[in-house]
Amino acid sequence: MKKYIIKRLLASVLILLLVSFCIYGLMRCLPTSYVETIARQKSMQPNSKSYQEWLDQLNAAYNLDKGIIPGFFGWLGNAIRGDFGDSWKWTVPVTEKFNSVVWLSFIMGVISFVLELLIAIPLGIVAATHQYSRLDYAISIIALAGISLPTFFFASLLKLVFSVKLGWFELFGLVGRYHQQLSPWGQFLDKAHHLVLPITTLVVLSIGSLMRYTRTNMLEVLGADYIRTARAKGVPEHEVIYKHAFRNTLIPLVTIVGGSLPGLFSGALITETMYAIPGIGYTSYHSMVEGDIPFSMFYMVFLAILTLIGNLITDILYAVVDPRVRIA
Repeated sequence: MKKYIIKRLLASVLILLLVSFCIYGLMRCLPTSYVETIARQKSMQPNSKSYQEWLDQLNAAYNLDKGIIPGFFGWLGNAIRGDFGDSWKWTVPVTEKFNSVVWLSFIMGVISFVLELLIAIPLGIVAATHQYSRLDYAISIIALAGISLPTFFFASLLKLVFSVKLGWFELFGLVGRYHQQLSPWGQFLDKAHHLVLPITTLVVLSIGSLMRYTRTNMLEVLGADYIRTARAKGVPEHEVIYKHAFRNTLIPLVTIVGGSLPGLFSGALITETMYAIPGIGYTSYHSMVEGDIPFSMFYMVFLAILTLIGNLITDILYAVVDPRVRIA
């Protein structure tokens, strides 16, 4: 296992370099850039240099005056030292802005991920053990609705019902207008109140696929010969389902669960933007829209790293839940 992990890590480094180069090339090919906006703003100040002079100076500062390959290696050398530059839009170091917004997305991601597991897996098992019953049909309808509904539509529907019609929640934002006047506990409750609808959106739209996946794999396992043998020997049904069948169902579920782990840090771009929650997804969206290359580069490479880590964790978890993998 140790040798396998080392080989995977070395392969991941090579893949990360190739992905980083592709991302850098795409960023350099954007039709517009925030540098041009900065140069235009500075050129309009009294007694300032011309637009072209400012543009040349800013391009030289960020290696944008070089070709894509020299510029990439210049960016890579700074990135290895932990220097990702200053965000053009947020006017602070990229890592500082990232650190200030990522933890809100992480909290939302953890809560929604835990709720997804607690809701989807038990419902998938119930649907499989009550195949073709009314309960199975009801759970399948809920799962298909969660898979089919677009994020922006479902978020807009929740806002219309619970914010506009009922007035239970705010339309957008993380804090209310009187947030600063509240006690520390009141401020915590105010933020929690604003996160109810975003987290609900994430949970409802994510449980469908995991629920269907759990049901499908559970049905496949329940039809296996060893399950019929266990029932013929008089093993209690509860033990057959949750000790024998569910453990083997975990093997394919690891793929989805392991692949979901990177999403805890990557943020929910559409959901955070719809509710104006200042997390990493919301911040990266506005950075990419306005051509903030330093922040966009850092965010995209960060996602690539999370994906590679998620794949590695998935393979390791396979060996944990399936002894046959360790033997091989």
